[in-house]
Amino acid sequence: MKLIKDKVAKLSFVALLITVTAAMFYAPTASAHGEKSQAAFMRMRTIHWFDLNWSKDTVAVNDTMTISGKFHVFAGWPETVDKPEISFLNIGIPGPVFIRQGSWIGGQLVPRSVTLELGDTYEFKVLLKARRPGDWHVHTMMNVKGGGPIIGPGKWVTVTGTMGSFVNPVTTLLGDTIDLETYNLSNTYFWHAFWYALGLAWVAYWIRKPVFVPRHIAVEAGKADSLITAGDRKVAMGFAIGTIAIVAFGMSSTNAAYPVTTPLQAGLLRGMKPIEMPAKTVNVKVEDATYRVPGRAMQMTLTITNNGDSAVRLGEFNTAGVRFLDPKVHVDETGYPDDLLAEEGLTVSDNSPIAPGTSRTVQVTASDAAWEVYRLADLIYDPDSRFAGLLFFFDEAGNRQMIMVDAPLIPSFI
Repeated sequence: MKLIKDKVAKLSFVALLITVTAAMFYAPTASAHGEKSQAAFMRMRTIHWFDLNWSKDTVAVNDTMTISGKFHVFAGWPETVDKPEISFLNIGIPGPVFIRQGSWIGGQLVPRSVTLELGDTYEFKVLLKARRPGDWHVHTMMNVKGGGPIIGPGKWVTVTGTMGSFVNPVTTLLGDTIDLETYNLSNTYFWHAFWYALGLAWVAYWIRKPVFVPRHIAVEAGKADSLITAGDRKVAMGFAIGTIAIVAFGMSSTNAAYPVTTPLQAGLLRGMKPIEMPAKTVNVKVEDATYRVPGRAMQMTLTITNNGDSAVRLGEFNTAGVRFLDPKVHVDETGYPDDLLAEEGLTVSDNSPIAPGTSRTVQVTASDAAWEVYRLADLIYDPDSRFAGLLFFFDEAGNRQMIMVDAPLIPSFI
């Protein structure tokens, strides 16, 4: 009976080991839009991305593309999310399909984390180099310490060519040019294989012993000391001493081979230059806002006052990267992702030009399937059900003015 238990326990362990090993070498391809998994209030009340541009829809391996645009840091940042005092401009992609060659905020290179101020608007640009062929969903993203990744709009980009042709040359401080894609790769493979083999040797030694059920029985019987012999202790000591010796040898040989090194840079960049926004001449007051569940539409009652010297009309409402447009006022020509663009999704009860010095109360409706597709409607189930977004007004000369709005959102099920 004891022999059968031992064999069953060993077979179970081997099966588990094979399963884990197989999972390491196989990962099925996934296709998903990451922003859908993020809470609606996070996307609406933190970072507002706009004027985004993906320079290319198709790019060859080794060629570059840029993602540029602007983002507004919401002044009413949620209390449940840490403020963006330590933030990192990033790009959300499914693995290393691109490499980032440079990031800029306000024209300043930002290879490290930065401090962003609530209520400010910034211009950004990220330079990417294509590495792996395929169709990839490329997102803007801001990583905030304590707040996690805040995902922005994404667009499908096709990378052509072969990954084997990818090169990533850099020049070291000593003047040597190396390819980071293949540099010292054989050494990397060797040490991975070595430590993997050492680990398997350690497992193989102990799998010879009774495992799982027999060990449990021995412990329950108060005979735990009998499970480890004097020989086992000597073997364990040999593994420990050998591991320390190998690590020490590797460290000394590496220091000898590479005497000139610099540590990873981890400082915080402050004083990011925001966009100097023009003085606002349009004032908007949100009287009320409701989300009509059956119609997948949000309706706002707005009182709009034009204090400028030119008549204005409302042309766009942008929230969580979804853009609702009134085509009679504004038509998008930037190639913005179709699934995030409701080209006829904005209607205004009276969208005739608002003359200078006058006010008007209007009903504004933003309707599109994107409310459900991108799970923005989940906002009505939050304990703090508030929406936020950007309104864009256009004057007769085509000049644009951005107004930030936020207010409680009441659901309607009729």
